[in-house]
Amino acid sequence: MGAARIIDSHIHCGVQHANLPFEHLAPLLRQAGITDACLFAPVEDIYDRDDFHFQDNSQWQQTRRAANRYLLDLAEQGEPVFPYLFVWNDFAVDELRHPYRGIKWHRHDDEPEYQYDDPRCARILEVITRRRLPVVLEESYANTLSFVERLAPEAVIIIPHLGGLNGSYQALDRAGIWRRANVYADSALASVADMRHFVERYGADKLLFGSDFPFGAPGQELRKIRQLNLSAGDFEQVVGGNILRLLAAVTAP
Repeated sequence: MGAARIIDSHIHCGVQHANLPFEHLAPLLRQAGITDACLFAPVEDIYDRDDFHFQDNSQWQQTRRAANRYLLDLAEQGEPVFPYLFVWNDFAVDELRHPYRGIKWHRHDDEPEYQYDDPRCARILEVITRRRLPVVLEESYANTLSFVERLAPEAVIIIPHLGGLNGSYQALDRAGIWRRANVYADSALASVADMRHFVERYGADKLLFGSDFPFGAPGQELRKIRQLNLSAGDFEQVVGGNILRLLAAVTAP
């Protein structure tokens, strides 16, 4: 089963602290028949996992900006990528003056938390929502519910791994998160069984193909989508059409 464009909507790429340059990634995409990719900076290029009091400094600020700008530069050089801004606790709304195509919002339960009561958080979420920038939201279960239901209820949300690191697919299902019109899921590292249940219950227009490279292999994760035995139209939506539709709705800085 083929598709005009196959877009991996969940890839980490960076050269600050991580060794994930695009030139190492590009051959893997070509081999898998993937034409484009949505790129996020790796976590280790954005924040200190041991800094639970967010004692930011100029070095981290520079590293963070350079990591995000590296992705912008790839797009400007003509690479088939969509750069996302990885937001951390400085809530650098000024970075949204640049043509990022989406947002990465990420932490795990055992890592430093976002300072949601910071007024700068509300400000950047207002801009993100207004510009329709899709937010790849990977957070704790409680913070996911708060983000989706209270902090940014009208934002375009993509929950990665079919919720596997946001409390579980089933927990978000019970909470009604998947029923929300503005919430989508990506398939990275999710089981074929959960993907099939999601598509049957919520529709193929809500699922985005992703690999979570380097934690998942793009070709292998794409094969899992093929195992769903979708119709040609649904397959094209999942592997490219859905994310292209979301990206097309993003407004300019």
